Amino acid sequence: MKFGTWNMRSFYRCGSFTTEARELATCKLDLVCVLEFRWDKGGTVTTDDYTFIYVKRNENLQLETGFCVHYRILSAVKTTVCY
Repeated sequence: MKFGTWNMRSFYRCGSFTTEARELATCKLDLVCVLEFRWDKGGTVTTDDYTFIYVKRNENLQLETGFCVHYRILSAVKTTVCY
């Protein structure tokens, strides 16, 4: 398995997850911690190969953290939200 981190300020743009998921597939990463994305609310977003799991913690839309999980290991990931 390959792990990584990504500072993703560009996640604020519409459609950016699809573009970034292609880049993750090129790097053959299985689990990536995504830092500093700027999306409202929390939830999951799925593409063909990756699911992005994220939680909103900050009203300023800064310093948010989420995870991109490859579909092969998604069933092994347990999502828990701690407040």
